[in-house]
Amino acid sequence: MKRILNITIPALMGAMLLTFSACQENFLDVVPTDRVSDASILSDSVLFEAFVLNRYMGARLTDKEAEGTLPGFGRGFEYAMWSSVTDESIYNNDDNTWLIQRGQIAPENTGIAGTFWGRSYRSIRELNYALANVDKVPMSQQKKNALKGEIQFIRAFRYHDLIRNYGKVVLLGDKVYEISDDLTSQDLFNRSDIKAGIDYAVAQLDEATALLPAANDNNTWKLGRATKGAALALKARLLLYGASPLYNNAATWQQAAAASKAVMDLNKYSLYTGGYGNLFTAENNSEIIFGRLYTKGARHVCLEIANGPNSYNAWGGNVPVQNLVDDYEMLDGTKITDPGTSYDPKDPYKNRDPRFYATILYNGATYRNSTIQTYTPGGKDSKDGPSNWNTSKTGYYLKKFMNDNLPIDNPWDIAGTQTWIYFRYAEILLNYAEAQNEASGPDASVYAAVNAIRQRTGVAMPALAAGLTQAQMREKIRNERRIELAFEEHRFYDVRRWKIANVTENVPAYGIEIGKNGTALTYTKKEALTGRNFADKQYWLPIPRSEIQASNNKLEQNPGY
Repeated sequence: MKRILNITIPALMGAMLLTFSACQENFLDVVPTDRVSDASILSDSVLFEAFVLNRYMGARLTDKEAEGTLPGFGRGFEYAMWSSVTDESIYNNDDNTWLIQRGQIAPENTGIAGTFWGRSYRSIRELNYALANVDKVPMSQQKKNALKGEIQFIRAFRYHDLIRNYGKVVLLGDKVYEISDDLTSQDLFNRSDIKAGIDYAVAQLDEATALLPAANDNNTWKLGRATKGAALALKARLLLYGASPLYNNAATWQQAAAASKAVMDLNKYSLYTGGYGNLFTAENNSEIIFGRLYTKGARHVCLEIANGPNSYNAWGGNVPVQNLVDDYEMLDGTKITDPGTSYDPKDPYKNRDPRFYATILYNGATYRNSTIQTYTPGGKDSKDGPSNWNTSKTGYYLKKFMNDNLPIDNPWDIAGTQTWIYFRYAEILLNYAEAQNEASGPDASVYAAVNAIRQRTGVAMPALAAGLTQAQMREKIRNERRIELAFEEHRFYDVRRWKIANVTENVPAYGIEIGKNGTALTYTKKEALTGRNFADKQYWLPIPRSEIQASNNKLEQNPGY
């Protein structure tokens, strides 16, 4: 009997009943063109490295999964983004997001959130296999050590994804489960507490950091493979989450601050100075710590056609909500609700934080040698324009991540040129500022971290006011994360770990209705998505019912589901 391993697309397996494909008949004992046997992989260093590299990409997808969003490690810009289950955006045509926004998520109906558990454990099993066998592969010890570091990094990333979505996780250690093993033991399905999960992942990252290179400058993957900085960045995020109110381990705020400081002290990364909007399209820039790389022709939907306005023949997918727009400060640092604010409700998009203009397309914004028109009657990007089935329900369209040099019409041959950034230096600074403020209060280093982001080239917002209390600084940092990291898959986890989702997610998803009479414009707030609702059980995702059933109901479901 020969085991067959899929290098190009990893084999699809059950979450806990994990096994590699096995062929028992001689006439089936044939290596398909996209698969090779484990014996071949373990005797060929190139094939083994390819097997490890494929673990960055995630488990094989069914046709149905490949059509939709797969948030987390290995996601691919497919239709609905993770922002559209938060108060950042809604997905114009649902795509299995509205049920989450409306608090209707259930173990039997998880919307776009149903893939984390199974695909993470599939990947962890594959990584355990790689780690158990790397020493058998003919290659230098230096190369083996580097690959061990990558394997441990990816495995820690998978656990990080499980922890931040489900809380308690099943820790498998280094065990490589086979179909011949006893898979009925209750011990196999016991979920460790959150602290144990974080401690395990952090220990893996400490080991990975010692083995990983400082940089991949001579590697074609460059920013797409793990480095010491990537491992330290993941550790910093995990410890930040672990100290947060939802995770209930406030004694570790100082550890979280120290973990972020370790990334800063590498002196390898810096804030990008070529403009906030360009940060997300500029290749290999100094702010990116780790990301997912794409090449021409890669399988994912082009961002520009997926999210652009209807008059450009685009699909108007993830449309920003008024809730987010209102949280952008004015250029003078005031909020639109502050006494004495410079905000003018008759000209609401004037003199806002420069990051607003790089993130959101609004009525009057310049876009691709034209102007966005969401007003009615007659606006070309409103319901009166062409392709009006794609008209934004909120009155806004997404600008962030878009490369205006890429075509919207028939873009498929050059799909996938933008790197999806998992970690960048601005997040590290914000992680440090938050953790240090909680540990010691708003000292000079907290101000320095936040102000560096606000005042970098291309943003130039005012420095934070001196003399803020710890609580005031906390609110400033939280809003800074909201603005700086918008649409980067942080908001969903931030409002939960802060335990404020019961506030932010129970507010309607608002949009704007703009009327035009001659040259005069009127702005009327509207509810863009009805029924938005959040219950306390939603601080954690439900484990899909199919996973519970596959365990013979030995796997504990999250409370409330």
